[in-house]
Amino acid sequence: MTPFKIKLTPGQSIFDQVVFAAIKAILGGTLKPGDAFPSVRTMATDLKIHPNTAHKVVQHMINERWLIASPGKGTVVASPPKARSGDRQHLLSHEVEQLVVEARRVGASLHEVMESLKRQWHSLDHIKAVSNDH
Repeated sequence: MTPFKIKLTPGQSIFDQVVFAAIKAILGGTLKPGDAFPSVRTMATDLKIHPNTAHKVVQHMINERWLIASPGKGTVVASPPKARSGDRQHLLSHEVEQLVVEARRVGASLHEVMESLKRQWHSLDHIKAVSNDH
C-alpha cells in the first residue's frame, strides 16, 4: 500500500505531483528512513498512474538521494538529503516570487499568504507528531 495520496491537479504534471507527495510524506514523518518505499507496480495501482510514471518517480527520488535502492532488498527511504548549495537561494527568490505573483493574481493579501504559510509549515509538524505516535 502506498502511504501517501495525490489529488490530480489539471495543468500540473503527474510526475511532479507524485514526487511532491512522496517528499511531503518523508518530511512529515509518514515515511521514515529505512521504511520500504512502495514498488513501481504498487504505486501505479494505488495512485492510478502509469507504471512508467511511477518508475520515473522512483528513479528521480533515488537520483535526488531521497531513496536508496538495494539489490535483493528493494527500495527504502533515505534520511532527508542535505540541501545543495543554491537550493535555499532558489527557494527564497524564484519559488517565493512565483507564490507572490500567483497570490496577487488571485487577490490574496500579504496577511492571508503569511497565515497560509504558517498553517502549512505547522501542518508538517503535526503530520510528523501524529506519525511518531504510531
